[in-house]
Amino acid sequence: MYHFTAIVTCLAVAFYFFTSTQVARARAAYGVKLPAISGNPDFERIFRIQMNTLEWMPIFLPSLWLFAIYVGDAPAAAIGAIWVIGRIVYFIGYREAVAKRSPGFAIQAVASIVLWVGAIGGAVWRLAH
Repeated sequence: MYHFTAIVTCLAVAFYFFTSTQVARARAAYGVKLPAISGNPDFERIFRIQMNTLEWMPIFLPSLWLFAIYVGDAPAAAIGAIWVIGRIVYFIGYREAVAKRSPGFAIQAVASIVLWVGAIGGAVWRLAH
């Protein structure tokens, strides 16, 4: 069973849900009416946080689960937790200023790359043995 990976998956989905609620709150706070996605720089940064998180989920989630299957549940969950932390750091930084988004982006990108490379390596290893 992959209990730890499942917990991290739930945390990632919960974080994405949180970013969605932040977009709704920012729409109200900054007067950005649907269907607009621009017009206020503070709103646009919150919106981009949500969209960037969504853009990374199809890279992160399959890599997380394949890593768990081929390498192990606990290491996958640990690296997945680092991804979630990176997204939180990204949120905190980007919410304040575009220039402050880079540390969080780097954390989550490295975590995703490690998961992806590990998944490929694990799959090839299993195939060869």
